[in-house]
Amino acid sequence: MAAASFALLTALLWRDPYRVVLADYTRQRIAAGLSRDSVVVAGHRWVYAYNDEAPANAPVLVLVHGFTGSKENWYPLAQRLRGRYRLLIPDLPGWGESQRVAGADYGFLAQSARVAAFIEQVARPRGGQVVLLGHSMGGGIAALTAARHTGAVDRIGLLDAAGVRFRDNRFGEQVLAGANPFAVVDQASLRRYIDTVFYDGRAKPLIPWPADRIYIARRKRDAAFEQAVLDRIGRGPERFLPGEAAAGIRQPALLLWCRQDAVIDASALELYAQRMPQALRVLLDGCGHMSPIEQPDAVAQAVVGLIEKGQSR
Repeated sequence: MAAASFALLTALLWRDPYRVVLADYTRQRIAAGLSRDSVVVAGHRWVYAYNDEAPANAPVLVLVHGFTGSKENWYPLAQRLRGRYRLLIPDLPGWGESQRVAGADYGFLAQSARVAAFIEQVARPRGGQVVLLGHSMGGGIAALTAARHTGAVDRIGLLDAAGVRFRDNRFGEQVLAGANPFAVVDQASLRRYIDTVFYDGRAKPLIPWPADRIYIARRKRDAAFEQAVLDRIGRGPERFLPGEAAAGIRQPALLLWCRQDAVIDASALELYAQRMPQALRVLLDGCGHMSPIEQPDAVAQAVVGLIEKGQSR
């Protein structure tokens, strides 16, 4: 029996080696107390993690990940918020386990419309206020969703969000030059990617063999898609739309950055704040671009502050 099971596992991994990575993601999700489901919204099949173990009419938190990210980026924060709030954590269309449609637009505007549709179909029926949190690219998407689909979002949190012309740094210069600074093609670029997005060495993920090789192969296959998205949101005509739209956000808001963010420089916080004077502002020290992973306790405290103390404009 053991030999047969091993043979079946070997065959499955040979056909789809990425199952190794997905198995670890499943382990992380279960450890965070989350379940998994899928739904078809706006012409895409979405895969999402969720937890509904909260009091009746508790706020529903919709957490939107960033460029090259996935729902798993939110799991440390989810562990700290589950039970108090309902949680919906999707892979955005085109990313993670969610569907990617050839030739579809995955820029800020198109994704914001999809997120609004996801909220109306999946979040609203759960009752309670909808709190939309967006990280990095997801922050730009969340800003546009809150501004253009005002009825979908009751409170908004932007974490290390893209969408404004922040102070020049190496990451931004590479994007404007046409490169993808997040590209992963080998062990060296994987290490560079991790070192760019994380500041706190204790939070940097360890990716052991063979998961590292499998992950690298997946990122290489996704290279053209990543480049197309970055061309649109990083240097195309949409790149500053979230910041421009933020002036129309009147919901209670949170702006949270890490001082050592080497991707979206912390100067972006004040640029957003000029357009969102009602926003609570939190600048954390000792973390980089991945605040929900590097400082989940502080981020959770800020989210609770948004929900309990945030005021509309």
